[in-house]
Amino acid sequence: MAPKTSKASPRRAGKSSISIWAAQCGKCYKWRKISTQEEYEEIRSKFNEEPFHCKNKSNVSCEDPADLEYDSSRTWVIDKPNEPKTPTGFKRELRLRRDNSKMDAYYFTPSGKTLRSTTDVSTFLQQNPEFSELSTKDFSFTTPHIMDDTIPSTSTK
Repeated sequence: MAPKTSKASPRRAGKSSISIWAAQCGKCYKWRKISTQEEYEEIRSKFNEEPFHCKNKSNVSCEDPADLEYDSSRTWVIDKPNEPKTPTGFKRELRLRRDNSKMDAYYFTPSGKTLRSTTDVSTFLQQNPEFSELSTKDFSFTTPHIMDDTIPSTSTK
């Protein structure tokens, strides 16, 4: 089994659905909490070149108990490795649909404008030359895969 980077996400309407960021150790396969979205995105952006290991966290080893157990106490989603980090000044949110069928990705610009697609990003970049160092490739609308075995049984999916 290949190590995967993951996010645990319970449902919260109208806000980012992610409440816990986590990565799975490539050696012991234990789940480790990641403190911030920024730290998580750094790990995810170079996951193939630098797989995550417990030793990457200070004062943590494979001998320590897992921070999280994969179970149905929360909805888990597995992210695709090597997606780009959110550009500086922008915010990326992932929202789980009410029916738990999929997630949607949104970017918020430094001025607060919502970008919902690559077309929105392209238009924004064309209209804002101060972001000329960015391209649409710096934004990913790829969303994590929802792990069906962790979706609450009350879901209508």
